[in-house]
Amino acid sequence: MATLIDNGPKAIDINNLAQDDKVHRSVYTDPAVFALEMERIWEKSWIYVGHESQVKEPGQYYSTTIGRQPVILTRHTDGEIYVLFNRCAHKGAKLVGDECGKAKELRCCYHGWRFHLDGSLLSIPLEQGYDGTDFNRDDPDANVQRVPRYDSYRGFVFASLSAEGPDLVDWLGGVASSIDNMADRAPDGELEITGGVMRYEHDSNWKFFIENLNDLMHPMVTHQSSSLTARVVAKKSLGDQPAPPAIEIISPFTESYSFFDEMGLHAFDHGHGYSGGKTSIHAKYSDVPDYNAAMEKAYGKEKVEEIFAVNRHNTVFYPSATIKGAIQTMRVVKPIAVDKTVIESWTFRLKGAPDELLKRSILYCNLINSSANLVGPDDQEAYRRQQTGLESEGADWVLMHRDHGRDEDLGNGHIYAKGSSDLAFRNQYRAWKRYMSEGAS
Repeated sequence: MATLIDNGPKAIDINNLAQDDKVHRSVYTDPAVFALEMERIWEKSWIYVGHESQVKEPGQYYSTTIGRQPVILTRHTDGEIYVLFNRCAHKGAKLVGDECGKAKELRCCYHGWRFHLDGSLLSIPLEQGYDGTDFNRDDPDANVQRVPRYDSYRGFVFASLSAEGPDLVDWLGGVASSIDNMADRAPDGELEITGGVMRYEHDSNWKFFIENLNDLMHPMVTHQSSSLTARVVAKKSLGDQPAPPAIEIISPFTESYSFFDEMGLHAFDHGHGYSGGKTSIHAKYSDVPDYNAAMEKAYGKEKVEEIFAVNRHNTVFYPSATIKGAIQTMRVVKPIAVDKTVIESWTFRLKGAPDELLKRSILYCNLINSSANLVGPDDQEAYRRQQTGLESEGADWVLMHRDHGRDEDLGNGHIYAKGSSDLAFRNQYRAWKRYMSEGAS
């Protein structure tokens, strides 16, 4: 049965756009579909907002967006974290214009209304002017409004603009273990964001990036110009000498099909998933003896072996973020328009670990995730070509047939397939379809 969504002069048939093994090209090119995604997915699902380490102290704040809505992550004097709409309760001006900072209060630049960092009203200039009116400072509407739901898991803060839905832990499901493993790699058991953010714009739909994260059929093709070139040059110039960190990082992107097949794909409810597990492109980095010693001192040898045995590639928290636990990096997705997306790349410090681990994470981001890197432009060119190619009328469908019907159900919503499968895409579109159909008549 069709799921028709009234969109003014044109109804959107969700069931027809996303089928079990193919999706219509308009899901990447139609502004009306994009607008509905913002409403039904980005403004109803759990969306990554920031990390607790970005607001370590009372008074610190970090401004970002949830879909189209500007929000602020704050730390109040009570030590608690809040996620507020970035909007003055008076005439609606954005309270915070910069990205981050520290302040005793939130003060509106327009009429000077002042609010505590938990959103509650602090003071109004010439407040006596409201005497005898319907204004009441005890009315909840006099405060900066809090986002309906927000929660933190091991320091990662997610929020939802919908008051209804599963709690964060249930929503994360099987991919919560990727956050656990990333945090457990710190001898002190905690992570902190370091430095600023690498941010760059893609001239393409947000879903191309999310889909590509666990597309294990593209690396050996797309990254020949960067990774394969690095391998060839290193072999000629280094011979039998140990490879420097940069070569260790770049080389695995052009491993064989069998290597990526062995990595495997894991899919979960709500569109989440990861690739790798026992091995990944991060599995053969050189040991850092001081780090290993710190880990064994903190956890004991047996526990450390258990932590290091988990070696995942990209873990996707659909639709807004992805982490690489083995290299302590994170990328955050910010849709701007149907054909424009901003990707933010962040690095984490493992508390209690030597600086060499952080330096390797920064090197990885510079080589792979920055706007001037060696590997990312390969992907970005592919996204751009997909965007412009799907604008054509050559064919209507994007295909997801590979290994369809061969997935292995591991129970509890956990599905497995070999790395060359299209499982990751099909799983994301199952979630896409479910989100987009909510509330449809």
